[in-house]
Amino acid sequence: MQKSIFAISFLTLVFAYSPAQSAGWQPSPGHVQMPIWPGAVPDAVPEAKPESVGTDGETVTDVSRPTMTVYAPEGSNTGAAVVVFPGGGYKVLAMGLEGTEICDWLTSRGITCVLLKYRVPNSGPTWEKGHRHYPKVQTALQDAQCTLGLVRQNAAQWHVDPHKIGIIGFSAGGHLVAALSTHFSQRTYAPVDDADKLSCRPDFAMALYPGHLWVHEDEDSATRNEADMSLRPDIRVSADTPPTFLLQAEDDHVDGVEQSLAYYIALQKAGVPTEMHLYAQGSHAFGLRPTKFPISHWPALAEQWLHTIGVLGPQKNG
Repeated sequence: MQKSIFAISFLTLVFAYSPAQSAGWQPSPGHVQMPIWPGAVPDAVPEAKPESVGTDGETVTDVSRPTMTVYAPEGSNTGAAVVVFPGGGYKVLAMGLEGTEICDWLTSRGITCVLLKYRVPNSGPTWEKGHRHYPKVQTALQDAQCTLGLVRQNAAQWHVDPHKIGIIGFSAGGHLVAALSTHFSQRTYAPVDDADKLSCRPDFAMALYPGHLWVHEDEDSATRNEADMSLRPDIRVSADTPPTFLLQAEDDHVDGVEQSLAYYIALQKAGVPTEMHLYAQGSHAFGLRPTKFPISHWPALAEQWLHTIGVLGPQKNG
């Protein structure tokens, strides 16, 4: 069975998202979220809780049936596509701040956007009772690998260049960016269909205030070796890791700046083209929402970088 979105019949969509199942997060009118797995979800949680949305209308938890929502580019289509990984500590998903708002920005720049609602909680490394906890299977990574294959499978139908498919993630989503950027040679689940035969390597990656990367992040600040910028062993950078854009604030007290520094150093050692921006102020989880600090101008830097690496066309002068 193919996972091609446009091959799914209307009746299938209605069945998959019937009113009885629509209590969870829903995209804005005109957009349809679709399951990324055509049948059973691999390593599914037995008797999973029903998906729920917080009182803010955008924080989602208990996602057991991951979906993707495609947002078409506005104006001139650049041919580029970006899959978006919202943050939330692998416990919840910030589907507004680090999801739909990011898609609005990208599509306004002529970029196709695919918003991934990946499985949470317990789908990646989390901070539990003073210790870093890793689940037996990082199911969020499975969802990310699956989605990259789907985007490549549907590239022609979506008018996307299959060699210009990237990813962007925030906080825990930034860790997922690093995880996918370093785990693409082999699927972490048994292949389901033809989409799983395609490469799930991103062509470029953007990680903003990422977490769970620095090997010493869980240690006491008085005793840890802050001169050691090693990565956690699950993130294994190679020369094939895609070009990467990193951004973080030095006063980020949720995921310290060492996260980006450790990843940057590993990328540099491997010869991976990397651009990193560190700001004195900005804290954590700012997304695109304006602040009084210069870090709010990061989208212009990201766009310039996309031009620099050839994902977007040459910048016009003046």
